[in-house]
Amino acid sequence: MPKFVFLPTDLALFAQLLVLAFYVRHAWRTPLLRQTWRYVSKDAAAMCAGLVLMLFLLVALLDSVHFRPLLPPAPVASGGVAAQAVGASAAAPAAAYSTRTLSLLDVVLADPRESREKTYSVPLATHQFSKESLLRDGVSVRDFPRLQFGGKHLSEPEAQWGDDVRQRSMRGLGAGALAGLAVGALAVLWQARRSGSTGTKALATLWQGGVALPVRALWFTLLTLALVLGWAAALWPYYHVMGTDQTGNDVLFLALKSIRTAVVIGSLATLSTIPLAVVFGIAAGYFKGRVDDAIQYFYTVLSSIPSVLLISAFVLMIQVFIDKNPQSFETGLERGDVRLFLLAAILGITGWASLARLLRAETLKLGELDYVQAARAFGVSDMGIMRRHILPNLTHLIVIVAVLDFSGLVLYEAVLSYVGVGVDPNTNSFGIMINAARNEMSRDPVIWWSLTAAFGFMLALVLSMTLFASAVREAFDPRARAFRVRPAKAPVAANKSTGVAP
Repeated sequence: MPKFVFLPTDLALFAQLLVLAFYVRHAWRTPLLRQTWRYVSKDAAAMCAGLVLMLFLLVALLDSVHFRPLLPPAPVASGGVAAQAVGASAAAPAAAYSTRTLSLLDVVLADPRESREKTYSVPLATHQFSKESLLRDGVSVRDFPRLQFGGKHLSEPEAQWGDDVRQRSMRGLGAGALAGLAVGALAVLWQARRSGSTGTKALATLWQGGVALPVRALWFTLLTLALVLGWAAALWPYYHVMGTDQTGNDVLFLALKSIRTAVVIGSLATLSTIPLAVVFGIAAGYFKGRVDDAIQYFYTVLSSIPSVLLISAFVLMIQVFIDKNPQSFETGLERGDVRLFLLAAILGITGWASLARLLRAETLKLGELDYVQAARAFGVSDMGIMRRHILPNLTHLIVIVAVLDFSGLVLYEAVLSYVGVGVDPNTNSFGIMINAARNEMSRDPVIWWSLTAAFGFMLALVLSMTLFASAVREAFDPRARAFRVRPAKAPVAANKSTGVAP
């Protein structure tokens, strides 16, 4: 059995998943929250973005279950003293584990992970990107060598490549289309059973938007994802779908491994921001006076320091600590994960000022309302007022800012890794990929696929989170809710003698 490794970011990510499950349970049991999230579920763009985010989260969770494989036992010498020792029930040797830590995503994508070429190769290529000196019939020539894994099943790649890629693409797209149609058929059957109608009526109800969810938009998004995944799954075992980088690693595999870093940075940094912002923001707005002045002075000074310089200083201090204590980490992955965890904490600790300023202003307004004044008159303690009356009315601001900050933190990590003060160089991230592609764009011909892969995945993640955050903001913002929920006009009674409304 393998030895499971629990990294700090793994524990934090699964703890967040557990908290999210409890929140979903709480929201389902609370009528007001359930109604608010039901408004989010009616937004087609938000639900489609949520489907894409669920796919990203699934990849991040698969990449967060780490273990060290069990090594095969060493061969036992036969005969002589060794045989006598074995016959005498000698103690079994201790289990030995590999020094390489893998994840479930590494196991699922074992072939792309091990299919390492020598250097760059174009997407879906069968030959290397750059020429080398090759011996052919005893003569040294300059040509593009064959890849070791990409297109190795082709005996004559120049003649077979086009038909092979076309056939496999059609198979993958066909499988994706069948999967999408199967999901659509299941949705129709579910609606028919739920409403007790025929399949035709159920299909018409779903197509015309007769249910709470935007089923048509969700199905089109799911079909698009199924087509893309089916196409990639059909070609990836035989080609490098997005090419390889300078060291021959599969670019698509590196992009999938970078998703976990983006999710960890965005979620952990956001959660690190919330406690400090809530405590200082509410305290400043409620107590006012010297407490307010001290807190305002503190976060004003913090905001005056350039964030890149402040974060760089903290990261360099952490790196010095890691370099001086190498015995604390068994593998390089654990060392890089500690730096990733602390980087997320630093981003949260240095970025709470804007949310605290917003919560302070809202607390100043809430503190003057009648129900808060009545609670003070009845002798309710300050902690009781802040816990029962102030904090619940700030929840919508916290949720809105937390969801909006996720996208910004993902982009911020890319910028920090680009300038060299982000995650560990051995950690996969979009910033590391973009930094590595910086010199590639100046070559002739241009090596564009590494930057394109990182940009595409990061764009999909950030855009999906932004669309979802926009719907959450509209649902939880009381002012936006007041504009969209208008009282219905009372029907005007008609005059009985003339039948005409007055």
